[in-house]
Amino acid sequence: MHLAQLNVAHARAPKDSPELASFVAGLDPMNRLAETDPGFVWRLKGGEGPEDLIEHGYGDHLLITFSVWRSRDALWDYVYRSGHLAFLQRRREWFLRVAEPYLVMWWIPEGYEPTLAEGMERLERLRAGGPTPEAFTFKDFYESDSRESGYGSSEAAWRPAAAEARK
Repeated sequence: MHLAQLNVAHARAPKDSPELASFVAGLDPMNRLAETDPGFVWRLKGGEGPEDLIEHGYGDHLLITFSVWRSRDALWDYVYRSGHLAFLQRRREWFLRVAEPYLVMWWIPEGYEPTLAEGMERLERLRAGGPTPEAFTFKDFYESDSRESGYGSSEAAWRPAAAEARK
């Protein structure tokens, strides 16, 4: 199983504005850093250009990052233990603070390429019902059970990582 993640952010200004210039300039280095990471599998691209953002119909100034990773540790290391962290620490310069979840993760079979609609549905599921094995966060993380008999099966043996740690 691989870990899919979708992250949304509400920009303070249009992507071609001076307020977002340093963010847009950092896209290519951050994408290259991710794509050369051994834990990286795939990301949804907005085009062939290094600064092309994902086009969508989910609202003005909503920027989306959507990727797949080999494991939680691989994604965690990229986000918090690489050059990405310094970029992430500047997010308040470019994006509005939101009170609802803006990041969602879920497990997918190796080789499966999730759709943007699926990712947005997972985010809405997290917002509406809280973390579950189908839509979770780093804080409320669910491990994948490789013995699972089928993708999306209600019989899957999912458990929160936090619950496992309390045993």
